[in-house]
Amino acid sequence: MQGLVELNLSLFFNLVNFLIIFLLLRHFLFKPVTDHLEGRKNKIQNALDEAEETREEAGRLKEQYESKMQNIRDERNEIIQKATRSGESRKSEIIKEARDEAEKIKDRAEKEMSRERQKMINELKDQTSNIAMLAASKVLEKELDEKSHENHIQEFINEVGDVKWKN
Repeated sequence: MQGLVELNLSLFFNLVNFLIIFLLLRHFLFKPVTDHLEGRKNKIQNALDEAEETREEAGRLKEQYESKMQNIRDERNEIIQKATRSGESRKSEIIKEARDEAEKIKDRAEKEMSRERQKMINELKDQTSNIAMLAASKVLEKELDEKSHENHIQEFINEVGDVKWKN
């Protein structure tokens, strides 16, 4: 029995020593290591959370950028279309103005030519009548008396007045 008691005492002391070592290790070794691992785990989780937030922010920024780029493309296309329409409109206006101005110039030239033609016709009529009267008076002076002279002049004037000039 004494061997048994010694065994029990030795087992008891071994057990107490194990328990003391376990408590000491737990307090001085396991707790700091566990705290350190927990802190590291928290840092890693925070870094992952920040990376996720950064990725989401980058996605939002990319969407904003793409939206702005699309708006810029749409605005550019609208400006180009507006400029094209404005250019076409201005082109049509310029062509119309040029045609109107050409028509006015043509009308003025035709009126001026008509006036000049009428003026020349009138001058020719006057010159022809003067020459004819002068020639007739010279001829008649020599051959006719005054009464037949007047009859010939009147007859000539009537003939010259009845002549239609071509325009």
